[in-house]
Amino acid sequence: MNQTRSHTAALPITIRRLTKRYGPLYALDRVDLDVRSGEFLTLLGPSGSGKTTLLMALAGFTRPDDGSIRFGTEEVIRRPPHKRDVGMVFQNYALFPHMNVQANISFPLRLRKVPARDIDERVREALARVQLEGLGERRIDQLSGGQRQRVALARAIVFEPRVLLMDEPLSALDKKLREHMQIELRRLHESLGMTTVYVTHDQREALTMSDRVAVINFGRVMQLDTPRKIYDLPANKFVADFIGESTFLPVEASSGKAWCQGRELLLADSVSVGGTGRQLLMLRPERLKLLPDEDAADDMNVFRGTVAQIAFQGESMLVVVRLEDGTEVGVRGVTRQQEMAAVPEVGGHAVLGLDRRDTVLIPDDDDAGGGR
Repeated sequence: MNQTRSHTAALPITIRRLTKRYGPLYALDRVDLDVRSGEFLTLLGPSGSGKTTLLMALAGFTRPDDGSIRFGTEEVIRRPPHKRDVGMVFQNYALFPHMNVQANISFPLRLRKVPARDIDERVREALARVQLEGLGERRIDQLSGGQRQRVALARAIVFEPRVLLMDEPLSALDKKLREHMQIELRRLHESLGMTTVYVTHDQREALTMSDRVAVINFGRVMQLDTPRKIYDLPANKFVADFIGESTFLPVEASSGKAWCQGRELLLADSVSVGGTGRQLLMLRPERLKLLPDEDAADDMNVFRGTVAQIAFQGESMLVVVRLEDGTEVGVRGVTRQQEMAAVPEVGGHAVLGLDRRDTVLIPDDDDAGGGR
């Protein structure tokens, strides 16, 4: 496989007003999305959000009702799947059980009438790419789950497609192997340089692997951004709630200031309070600190409450604090002996601190993206 050729083949994808209806329901609702050439972009969302429908529309297996899909400058929305030059890795791998590894990987080449003298060499190169050298004669039922996933990936890249699409390819693997394959897939993407669109419902997987993430719900893109910005600066409550662990407290805003639980919030210099009315303060467990008292809250927003629960979670400890208004907030810290000793007992008084730099306000929009 020629690495330079793969980089040259990478294409941007441009999606405009893409719509797919099933009766009165919109699986895709006028989606606009740009995927950069050579980018690893993940479509992330809950079941039924529209992410797989969007991927299948890119592959050509789902025909949208309206809109445009361009690979580079070419409109492909009416082009059949086998003429889109797209590599596809399915959730169940879709390997041919009656063929060995060599035959499975060579299938796309034979379909494209690649000369027989070139097929063996390209299959060997694909096997090397996915670290399965020497397994060409192995039967599919003799492979582990991780090896089958690699065969499916080798089959998708062996003909050097311009675009690589993957539909939750790691979902059948156990946690340890899945995390290992996330790193391997990312490394392979960097080596191939293909434009890659990846579907998952696993937020950690999306944050680990992606250049950018498109969070999808109700058939719409809720936010498109880098993993760090998606996590640190969510565009709305749905994104903040779906990515990571969050608790939300109501905030009243007026005249460029914000109040929460009767106190004016300290905000980062980069945060502006837009307009008036209700917003939400996002609290993440790893951003909160247990303080010995309010005097230790230098440049922090302070919340008082009572310890409701303490849970040991191996590498960390989760302390659940019930605030004065009844809201329960999680605080997560490493289980070092000195920090454990500082945690009040269940029922004890707790003071929480949130650094002003971690004080993030988001719109109070419970139905973001819902309906039309």
